[in-house]
Amino acid sequence: MFRFLNRKKLLLLVSFVLVTGLIFTGCGKTSPNQTAQEEGEQSDSTHAKIPVYTIADSTGDWGYPTPYSHYQRGPGYIRMSFIFDTLVWKDDKGFIPALAKKWEYIEGENAYYFELDEKARWHDGQKFTARDVAFTFDYTREHPYAWVDTTKIDRVEIIDDYKVKIYLKEKYAPFLNNVAGTLPIMPEHIWKQVEKPEEFKGPEAVIGTGPYKLVDYNKEQGTYLYEANPDYHLGSPRVEKLKFVKVGSEMATATLERGEVNFAQIPPELKDEVANKELSVIKTQYDWALKLLFNHQKEPFSAKEFRQALAYAIDREQLVKTTKRGYALAGKPGLLSPDSEWYNPNAKRYDYNPEKVKEILNGLGYELKNGYFVKNGQDLTVELLISPDYERDGQFIKQQLENAGIKVNLKSLEAKTLDSMVQDWKFDLALSGHGGLGGDAEILNKVTIGKGVTSIRYTENKVLTRLLKEQVAFMNPDERKAKVEKIQEIYAEELPCLTLYYPDWYYGYDGKIQLFNTKKGIGFGVPLPLNKWAFVR
Repeated sequence: MFRFLNRKKLLLLVSFVLVTGLIFTGCGKTSPNQTAQEEGEQSDSTHAKIPVYTIADSTGDWGYPTPYSHYQRGPGYIRMSFIFDTLVWKDDKGFIPALAKKWEYIEGENAYYFELDEKARWHDGQKFTARDVAFTFDYTREHPYAWVDTTKIDRVEIIDDYKVKIYLKEKYAPFLNNVAGTLPIMPEHIWKQVEKPEEFKGPEAVIGTGPYKLVDYNKEQGTYLYEANPDYHLGSPRVEKLKFVKVGSEMATATLERGEVNFAQIPPELKDEVANKELSVIKTQYDWALKLLFNHQKEPFSAKEFRQALAYAIDREQLVKTTKRGYALAGKPGLLSPDSEWYNPNAKRYDYNPEKVKEILNGLGYELKNGYFVKNGQDLTVELLISPDYERDGQFIKQQLENAGIKVNLKSLEAKTLDSMVQDWKFDLALSGHGGLGGDAEILNKVTIGKGVTSIRYTENKVLTRLLKEQVAFMNPDERKAKVEKIQEIYAEELPCLTLYYPDWYYGYDGKIQLFNTKKGIGFGVPLPLNKWAFVR
């Protein structure tokens, strides 16, 4: 049973559709050669209030934007983040205040001290206090939130209404980025009686302290409408209404150029055309990777030698040239990209080598007959799951593996169905990707031994598992980096999955607000230039 006290009516239930025609005409544009950093020098006109800002998204629905109902990938987190604040946040330079205005690490106590912002209010008008912070940590320990592991917290001490001290069970270097900067703080007066958070939806479920309130969500159309929170404690947002609308990727550039949307992902080959139309263009870092997942829970994929043979069979450089037209960086088997401050260039490489494939598979008892490998009278045949967005990649990999003597059955599934199949271990091979590679090195833990939708859940190598757990406890950056470099070397040797490439992602927008790449990504590392702070400052 839910109980709600003294709350103003927050949401007007309205519906909305994407309005065609010219919503915005060009203003505050950048030159074709202007970088994201140079946009800070735009004229003062960019600081005027903006009535409506429309963001195009080819997927559309990313779930109801509560901490427990948003789809557990980056775009879902971003939609939730406009409503719910964290203790700290990040801009393009690093950490900035959010619900906490000051913080410090007390080494002797292994605790973080936070002074909270007294001006913060929940959207229903009730005061935000330290009780809400303590409640959120307790609640997410009882009801795990996929993005943040709060079991590392020993206790939260409430000093007074606006001061808290968070004690850790052990040293934990990523705390500010992956906990304080990622965990959405929830109102105790609403959530304390919610026993099934994944099922809790409706107006009360989206009451936060953030800069925006949810006005409408249409799952079928994949649309979201937010209105600015005029009483936001960090200042009234510049964008008064924010829309997310579903626009197919093939139409995104045209709708942007016609002024029907303010922001859209654009094909890399059209970046100069978009810039020449006096629109701004921003390129993200190589913080997202497409990977070839192996079902290491069953033979023959449970043998690292077999996984290595598949890696030698795929020419990743040619994959980039063929399917991405050169607009990507070939993947590194240690997972992290050269953009990362944690990157180890000395991890095993697996350059394309068909002869090495034959050598390894012969050693595993396979024999090449009529162009295909055979063992115990059966052809070596695998099934590769792909989503429609990676059709060309799937076809390329199928051709490469079959050229090497491995038969491939290609099966296309909707992306969420593919995720579900992978989670249930109902696959041989699958193409799947994720971001977060530019954030803290704990991303290696999340996607290797974690339980989330992006994790390969590989714990067979005990040394790798131990090092992953140990590295987060090193507070000295140099000592920690040495551990992370060793992890990449073992990861590349074990090869629980193969990083195929890091794509070049370009986004076009009209320059009315100054978008930026968040340092180490939004939350624990989402590599999208849709930081809510850009819509406020």
